[in-house]
Amino acid sequence: MATPGLNERERRVLEAVIQTYVETAQPAGSRSLAHKFGLGVSPATIRNTMSDLEEKGYLYHPHASAGRVPTDVAYRVYVDSLIPIRPPGATERRRLTAQITTGGSAVEAILRRAAQSLGVITQELGIALGPRLDDAMLERVELIRLSSERLLVALTLSAGAVRTIFVDVHGEIADAAINEVTRVLNDRLAGLTLRQIRSSLGDRLRDIGPTRDASDLLNVFIEEGEQLFDSALDSGDDTVLLGQASVLAEQPEFANVDNMRKLVALTETREKLGELLRRRSETGGVSITIGNEHNDPKLASFTVVTASYHAGPLSGVIGVIGPTRMPYDKVISLVTHTSELVTDLLKENSRTHG
Repeated sequence: MATPGLNERERRVLEAVIQTYVETAQPAGSRSLAHKFGLGVSPATIRNTMSDLEEKGYLYHPHASAGRVPTDVAYRVYVDSLIPIRPPGATERRRLTAQITTGGSAVEAILRRAAQSLGVITQELGIALGPRLDDAMLERVELIRLSSERLLVALTLSAGAVRTIFVDVHGEIADAAINEVTRVLNDRLAGLTLRQIRSSLGDRLRDIGPTRDASDLLNVFIEEGEQLFDSALDSGDDTVLLGQASVLAEQPEFANVDNMRKLVALTETREKLGELLRRRSETGGVSITIGNEHNDPKLASFTVVTASYHAGPLSGVIGVIGPTRMPYDKVISLVTHTSELVTDLLKENSRTHG
């Protein structure tokens, strides 16, 4: 496969350096490359080729006497031009399927299991972004009494997503009134998206002639509906779910205290992660950002690999964060497969709840 700016020998040596460094976390030397990869040239020729690759910005010396280490540019060329992406093995596929499909069918539960399982199998930090729900369809409303002056409103949305709202009322509302308002809300709102509900809730409920108790409760939805449904969206937007950071912490890069501090900071800034992942969700497909490509110093030591999942109007991303030294072929393959599994599960949920 042709690689811009590299001849065949440079391409083969670069690929050998990357594979060696990914496997060992140690700088690659010319003698070890000659011995392991059978490149058909002497260690001296390999050393000269590595010098050429360093001048072109693909390799660097971590210190004066060491072998070479790939740069972010080298990993980008490797991902874009050198590695073939093959499907995961049968054992990995079975393991992912078993772990992701076992448990609750709510969207967040599926994503949490997917991030956890993907992180363990890849030995990276699994990540998932919950779907933006503005265009999710409301399937069912339930009103549940929590106290004499507080109700829980449970919204069941397309693909099994569930959101809850707390509603405060003045004075105790009779069970019959709660049941009546539940029926009205389902009759008037089921089948609409949350976006449609927020923009037209008052108009959809004003021409109803309920009993007095029910009227008081219904007025709460008419007067506060937009704010209430905004809070339902806020609870679900940019939900970032993480796997076990301890898996990533075991990698050699994080023996360094500074890198460990960056890892901890990364897992604690869910809002920033949410912004990063939301942008990737909007572009769709597989997305790979390596080191300094992030334009964010906090992410300069990391690669983020994600793939989008979708089911009707619901979409988000699933993937991993890890050091730039990662087995890209394996990770990309597993992330892509996991996103397809999540998509299939959400579509099955839509059929089940539809």
